[in-house]
Amino acid sequence: MPLAHMLSALEAAIATLQYGEHPPELYDPIRYIMDLGGKRMRPLLTLLSSSLFTDTWQPFVRPDIAVEVFHNFTLMHDDIMDAAPLRRGKPTVHMKWNNSAAILSGDVMLVAAYELLAEITDAQLRPVLKKFNRCAAQVCEGQQLDMNFEARTDVAEEEYLEMIRLKTAVLLGFSLELGAILAGASEKDQQLLYKAGVSIGTGFQLKDDLLDVFGDSAKFGKQVGGDIIANKKTFLLIKALQLTEGEREQQLNNWLQAKDFDPAEKVQAVTSIYGQLGIRELTEAKMNEYFTVGLQAMDQVDVPAARKKPLQDLVERLIYREN
Repeated sequence: MPLAHMLSALEAAIATLQYGEHPPELYDPIRYIMDLGGKRMRPLLTLLSSSLFTDTWQPFVRPDIAVEVFHNFTLMHDDIMDAAPLRRGKPTVHMKWNNSAAILSGDVMLVAAYELLAEITDAQLRPVLKKFNRCAAQVCEGQQLDMNFEARTDVAEEEYLEMIRLKTAVLLGFSLELGAILAGASEKDQQLLYKAGVSIGTGFQLKDDLLDVFGDSAKFGKQVGGDIIANKKTFLLIKALQLTEGEREQQLNNWLQAKDFDPAEKVQAVTSIYGQLGIRELTEAKMNEYFTVGLQAMDQVDVPAARKKPLQDLVERLIYREN
């Protein structure tokens, strides 16, 4: 059951999805964002979750793509809210078309996600839809909290961790849970995989925060220090504000309040403050706490260790990624 076979099956199914044809201004943006690629991490996790309990994962490919379509729907709308010019190195949908087109096309993507989920058995459909609806609402809650934080200077560590749990991690939890449900796993194993996904997903976001400051720009795939330039409330900044004092606190606040500055100079100065405070080590420690909880939950799933290896290998590869 090579991972490459699953990824190939997912890409082939995504390439053949039919969203609609007329008017093209509605459907072309959907094909555009879905063709931009990405890791396909969420549907891949769903298939790997199913493969813990059955060797017959092929029937689950299309319903599993629902999580990828939903994920890209959220990206399309997030890009509008963030006024982001690029997505995976290409113009974002609202830049290539316009905001109205991106909003409406995103709405159709959400409908398409439901249509794909509707291909599962009648017995499974009701509980899956209930869990998916809750997950989708939580993702929106997380996005709203993230926007709320932009106007605040007093965001606490616990608030930030809850925000990334909602915005990013619950969808990974649902992805693993969905795979277990489709394969007929026990309720206990479904819950363990959901817990694993949420914990690992929170760790992934902390890893992204870390890479944005300390990553290699050639490997990271985007500008290192973008969060610093934008004063984005990340775990690193929140910890720095919590720990800094005296002259160093004044220096950090000056950079946060500066309106006219050299971006490279700001990144270097704030990164230096992070280094003096040990922020990198604190972030790595918190990140690894979540990864440990997630991997421990995965260990408790009641299947032979050999069946877990492909899923564990993918998760560990993502944990140690540099982009």
